[in-house]
Amino acid sequence: MKSLFDNTIAQQYANDPLGMRVYTSKLLGQSKELVLHGGGNTSVKIDGILYVKGSGWNLDTIEKGGFSPVDLETLISMAKRESLSDTQMVKEQRAAMSDQSFPNPSIEAILHAIIPFDFVDHTHTDAVVTLTNTPNGKELMEEIYGPNMLLIDYVMPGFLLAKHIYEATQNIDWNTLDGIILLNHGVFTFDNDAKKAYEKMIAIVTKAEEYLEANVTLPCRDCPGESDPEMIQKIADAVSEVRGTPIFPIVIDSPRAKLLSLFPNIKRLVKQGGLTPEHVIRIKPFPAIIEDDIATGIETFTKEYQAYFDKYSNDAHVCLDLAPRYAIIKGVGAVALGKDEKESAIIADIVNHTITAILCGEQLGAWISLTLKDMFEMEYWELEQAKLKK
Repeated sequence: MKSLFDNTIAQQYANDPLGMRVYTSKLLGQSKELVLHGGGNTSVKIDGILYVKGSGWNLDTIEKGGFSPVDLETLISMAKRESLSDTQMVKEQRAAMSDQSFPNPSIEAILHAIIPFDFVDHTHTDAVVTLTNTPNGKELMEEIYGPNMLLIDYVMPGFLLAKHIYEATQNIDWNTLDGIILLNHGVFTFDNDAKKAYEKMIAIVTKAEEYLEANVTLPCRDCPGESDPEMIQKIADAVSEVRGTPIFPIVIDSPRAKLLSLFPNIKRLVKQGGLTPEHVIRIKPFPAIIEDDIATGIETFTKEYQAYFDKYSNDAHVCLDLAPRYAIIKGVGAVALGKDEKESAIIADIVNHTITAILCGEQLGAWISLTLKDMFEMEYWELEQAKLKK
């Protein structure tokens, strides 16, 4: 991965740290191999205020108005709590903002605050997370990055993750760290210089990409495939009946998608977790599998999704609709099943990246990401549930 940092452009932000933060955030957001559709977050500390990416903003289009100003000391003190619900965390973070006209701060604001550097970058980079989603993922990270990379086992994002890292770093010299890798989740880099923080991310991702290039062989992702438009529409119609809204299908029938659909263990494989936890909100924890009969494939999905909800939910949870967001079609590939073109395009993006990651993982021993329980906790995150109850 090449650095996109342009010293000439950056010069105009020499005395404007928030402007520099916007600039390097957009550089990260330009690459779908780093973040997809709202993923990742960045921040800068200025005069006791943490300016952190706000809810609803994407890194590729963010402006100064997308960085929520939060009192730094308040956030650091929150990391020292014994417990804190995400609902209360969001409430207190908002109360600590110096300007209430800005959006809610990222749920990772506390984590950004406790990292003792001015610029903090966080991405869900495909290459690194793909490698961690294998049986020997942690060992691979140690081999590739050495002792100066802090490796953190998966913890639910938000307060729990921030507290975990706060406690894990009490006796660590932050200046010796090249970054933080959150297994099954993403990467953090940091520095008092925006360019260095950004280029540390590029360097970490490049090492992972080079490892994949040396150890994995993949068919073309963008080459055209073959699919039956009539069959695709029948799948969309069947899903529409379940979801109660029209469905806009987008076919994913590249050679990679077709190869994955033919795996004999595909039913087990797609329940081994997604590329990164936040994707579950977009694509659900697993897809429908269409073999011979469309109705059977959709019905099987609805039963399995209901069983997944019943197993991990409690009385506080409200079940989402039972319709799949995408389907694997045996011998063809996949199809994104959003309620409109925009939602389907987002789903298709995520599914394409997930397909590549799974194929890589299988060549590196096996694809093993998050448990269904982990995915449920993210999909039924209390803040998302609160929106439904309203």
